[in-house]
Amino acid sequence: MDLHHLKYFVVLSEELHFGRAAQRLHMAQPPLSQRIKDLEKELGVLLFHRRRTGVELSEAGALLLEHARGVLDHVAMAQESMRRIRPGASGILQVAVPPDTNPVALSTMVSTFAPSAPDVLLNLHELTTVEQVERLRDGELDVAVVRHPLSSVGFESGALYSRALGVVLNASHPLAALESVRLGDLAGSPLIIFPRHMAPTLYDSFLQTCRDAGYLPAAIVHARNQHFTHGLIMAGRGVHFNEEPWTPLPSGIVWRPLVGDPLAWRTSALWLKSRRSAETDAFVAAVGAGLEAGGHG
Repeated sequence: MDLHHLKYFVVLSEELHFGRAAQRLHMAQPPLSQRIKDLEKELGVLLFHRRRTGVELSEAGALLLEHARGVLDHVAMAQESMRRIRPGASGILQVAVPPDTNPVALSTMVSTFAPSAPDVLLNLHELTTVEQVERLRDGELDVAVVRHPLSSVGFESGALYSRALGVVLNASHPLAALESVRLGDLAGSPLIIFPRHMAPTLYDSFLQTCRDAGYLPAAIVHARNQHFTHGLIMAGRGVHFNEEPWTPLPSGIVWRPLVGDPLAWRTSALWLKSRRSAETDAFVAAVGAGLEAGGHG
């Protein structure tokens, strides 16, 4: 049982309706329902009686609600106390970027933001899309730099920037001899891609684009770490989509552009309207400068 589960439980206890609770939490109803089921399974009790028109708290649920509210109140007070430990009048800005963010883009974001908010401590986090969205909802982040498509209901988004992706191949792959590669010509090659749970909508979009172009991978291999990915490619275990590298690739693998740019990183800043401030606006502007410096258009 974690704080996320407790927050979902308390909101549902107040709304007594999955649809309204999901809307208030800025999330879809099925994931909320699953989280509540997970909590009930972990505790070994029924927390809600399900009715046609909504839900009712069970005896166990009413007891848990007393404790859960107290826990969340204490956590909120602790968070507020931490926010008051400030290097200047404006405070601390919590922001997150994808794990594989272009280093030029990231460094430009930081250097652009610093002079625009000199009294703000910028606390950077490396998080997946799912983690970023969840922490935005829970008030643990002020701004996230996310990849699209994703479910952004309840959020505000900055300008969308795009950077075309190419394919990373073993140098001995037959297509490595070409200057550019058609997506459909990769048919039969295993695909190395990030795990779906990191960014489900983006993952599904990538695979649908591949299918539409005639590329049906012989197998799908999941990899999070760049070194692991490169090792798999060097071993001939598959191909991988990524932006043009800023540093030389390891010996034995090559990057080639895709004809027509069918795949791209589409990236923007994302935030909750309730957390918007002069500091978040300054960082959103820095995100744009960083993405442009990193080759996004």
